[in-house]
Amino acid sequence: MIRSLYYTQDGHIHTDLAVEDFQSALQDAHSLLWVDFQGNPPEEDEPILRNIFGFHPLAIDDALQESHVPKLDDWGNYLYVVLHSVNFNVKESDRVETLELDIFLGGNYMITHHDQSIQAVDRVWSLVQRDERHLKNGADHLFYRLADEVVASYMPVIEKLDEEIDTVENRVFEKADPQTVEIIFMLKRAVLRLRRVIGPQREVLNKLARDDFAVIDPQAQVYFRDVYDHLVRLYDLSENIRDLVGGSLDIYLSVINNRMNDIMKTLTVITVLFAPLTFITGFFGMNFFAASITFQTWTHRPAFILAILFMVVVPAGMFLWVRRRGWMK
Repeated sequence: MIRSLYYTQDGHIHTDLAVEDFQSALQDAHSLLWVDFQGNPPEEDEPILRNIFGFHPLAIDDALQESHVPKLDDWGNYLYVVLHSVNFNVKESDRVETLELDIFLGGNYMITHHDQSIQAVDRVWSLVQRDERHLKNGADHLFYRLADEVVASYMPVIEKLDEEIDTVENRVFEKADPQTVEIIFMLKRAVLRLRRVIGPQREVLNKLARDDFAVIDPQAQVYFRDVYDHLVRLYDLSENIRDLVGGSLDIYLSVINNRMNDIMKTLTVITVLFAPLTFITGFFGMNFFAASITFQTWTHRPAFILAILFMVVVPAGMFLWVRRRGWMK
């Protein structure tokens, strides 16, 4: 799908221009052209990017063929920028899904390319058609609105991850099972993927806010500095979430160890209670009743009753002693 938005200097907005009209639209330095490529085969987009817009083959190859972490390339009269939007997918194992957005920014145009639908692009597309003020300030300001919307999509993901961690912490205390530790490691992978995107993207916005580029007005750099500040805050939040995930794993291991200690404590108490019985039965199981010398005292009924009482009293006494020592708490 190829869609276009053309803002003329007289304040009119034209949508869905034909590809043949892109060249003439670029000739007007006071207009603004935004072309969005989504999910097209590379052989369909490559001639347009090369012949009409004149982008370098390496930049076109990066946009159409390769996947990159967020980066910024300055080609003089235009910029090639890679940003990443994120989604939180509950059904997927990693939960955090990153969507690459390739952007070509010129003096009076912005080209976006992405394989899948990105909500941030759709929101800005609808916004600029409702409010043309975002188009009056030029392509760099339009690019700022898009970058700000992409970064804003990170906050709901951060909040959902935080909610997931709270749920996991409650589950650890209620039911610490192998599935719980699988969820913890899933969250750990999700946070790691998020940090791998936020870190480089933060550096991209830092360059946009501080370096000099031919297609960005120096007065507009303050807006990119604001987006950079948001990314710094998001990076700090992701650091906190990573610590929370690590803390959840430590809590899980502590709960498992405590449960194992309780099991060993129960088995130890049972062993202590039955140890005297084992001694008594073992002692009386020796060959007294078939000895060559008669032991009349050992074979009378009082000896039998005394042995039974001893086997009842001793474990009861051992139980009271263990309980008094506090070993059963």
